[in-house]
Amino acid sequence: MRIGLALGGGGARGLAHIAILEAFDELGIKPAMIAGTSIGALVGAAYAAGMPASEIRLYCKAAFARRGALLRHLYFRWQGRFWDFWRPGSPALFKSERIFELVLPADLPKTFEALEIPFRSVAADFVTQSEYVSTSGPLLPAIAASAALPALLTPVQLDGHILIDGGFVNPLPFDLLTAHTDFCIAVDVSGGVSEERRGFPKPIETLLGAQQLALRSIVNAKLKFSAPDLLLRPAVGLFQVLDFRRMDEIFAASAQAKEQALRTLAGLLEGPRSPAQLLPADGKTL
Repeated sequence: MRIGLALGGGGARGLAHIAILEAFDELGIKPAMIAGTSIGALVGAAYAAGMPASEIRLYCKAAFARRGALLRHLYFRWQGRFWDFWRPGSPALFKSERIFELVLPADLPKTFEALEIPFRSVAADFVTQSEYVSTSGPLLPAIAASAALPALLTPVQLDGHILIDGGFVNPLPFDLLTAHTDFCIAVDVSGGVSEERRGFPKPIETLLGAQQLALRSIVNAKLKFSAPDLLLRPAVGLFQVLDFRRMDEIFAASAQAKEQALRTLAGLLEGPRSPAQLLPADGKTL
């Protein structure tokens, strides 16, 4: 049985994806194919490269968990000028490819072809207003494009296309996997109604919150017509797009979804064996 894993967009809420990947690792299973949008593309690419979920968690904690940690991370990784990744006064604060070159692990493969697991990254073509899926070629610009959230990150030019965050067209890309896998798991971190009371939102909070509202609406509309075999929705609605410092809280809120993933995957392992490709960590066929 070939298991497909779709990781959706949602900013810091997407740290919940790591908990689901830990479920795969704890059972010694690897997906046959991964598709990711925005934060899902970033986490998915690291996992497809062979980085264990536990290492992804530690890497993220070192980079994001404390105030100033990201700036220190950028300072020690960047050898050029500060202006090469920051664009003050422009429509977007940061240059997408530059910032992700510094944020992502330095040993991340350069191309899709070098990944251990087949991977699909979703972006939105700003000119044609359509989905753009990358499956081959340079990896960094593709995943940078998938996470290029307007107002924060610049669009990415790739293969003659101008690309922005894939959440605007396909925030939960399980449909890219169904034809290639036998069982599809989708992790939706688009949020939902929060029980946490907040004050009047600041302008950037309003902008990012509106984008996430649109993302959630697209996911809900899509699910009316088709659905993955297993839909996981970690309880991350109370977190905002940039709440990376609340990482431990996000992991705690993901515990129930992780348990659901563990139960489902364990059931698949115990079910009838098909001749092909439910792959454990050692690469052998079950």
